[in-house]
Amino acid sequence: MLPGLVLVTVATVVGRVVGSLVPAASALIVGIVLGVVWRSLAGDRPAFAPGLRFAQTWLLRAGVMLLGLQLAVAQIVSFGPAVLAVVLAAVAVTFAVTWRLGRALGEARSLLLATGVSICGASAVAAVNTVAEGDEEDVAAAITAVTVLGTVAIGVLPLVAGLLGLSDQDFGVVAGASVHEVGQVVAIGGAAGGVVLQVAVVVKLARVVLLAPLVIGLGVRRRVPVRGSGPVETAARPPLVPWFVTGFVVLVVVRALGVVPAPVLNLSTVATNLLLGAGMFALGAAVDLRAVVRTGGPSLAVAGAGSALLLALTTVGVLLV
Repeated sequence: MLPGLVLVTVATVVGRVVGSLVPAASALIVGIVLGVVWRSLAGDRPAFAPGLRFAQTWLLRAGVMLLGLQLAVAQIVSFGPAVLAVVLAAVAVTFAVTWRLGRALGEARSLLLATGVSICGASAVAAVNTVAEGDEEDVAAAITAVTVLGTVAIGVLPLVAGLLGLSDQDFGVVAGASVHEVGQVVAIGGAAGGVVLQVAVVVKLARVVLLAPLVIGLGVRRRVPVRGSGPVETAARPPLVPWFVTGFVVLVVVRALGVVPAPVLNLSTVATNLLLGAGMFALGAAVDLRAVVRTGGPSLAVAGAGSALLLALTTVGVLLV
């Protein structure tokens, strides 16, 4: 695995540096772009395959698991039931509608698009693909769509907030509840001010909490045969609760108990970004760019409709409550 892991390490460091210099371009997005570029220039190199496969599975899932330590449940709960209800309803409706709109693109891709739009962008796409079982092109198309739309949101959301006269706290809730990537949320909040940034990041992490029950629910759904479809082969069934989702939930609880020192939390944030960046590069390195370009338009349209719906629902909900 050594050649592939060395390649992944170099790409992850580059992604980390670029992500720190350009806040809107998170290390996750830079990672998958570098992977796609590598595959396009170098082609299929069997010598790198074992290391890339390890990063695409174990490292990526470990990164998703460590996200649990970034979630401060007490801060999320402090927003009150009305705001949390708005976020939950908007996410649920957007997920269902986007999934339905994307069914013509295939079951796996529609699930990945719905998850990336409604919950937390690239990391959610990667996590849900463990049960959706899409191919690399499905993953790349979903991540590309949410990245493009999240980048557009950086310019659009401040205009919407200005036109509607949203307060800083309301603007933060809308940004956190409707923008796809954490890095994009940080870019919006950083430009708008400290209150917007703090509120937006906490609300965004509240959406990340929904990742665990979603993966578990989809895992259960895939294990239950559809009526009339015949028995499901046991070997083909995904695990009911993937190991990294169990770890995610455990780490959320550990963080809530307040027993983790601040230096450890800071270190876990760095480790999470590095692991996710490594996994994203490995995903990108398995992508055929021509296939993504050929099929990317419909995916972008479905994700765009879902993103517009999520923004509308969260904005209306915030104005009402």
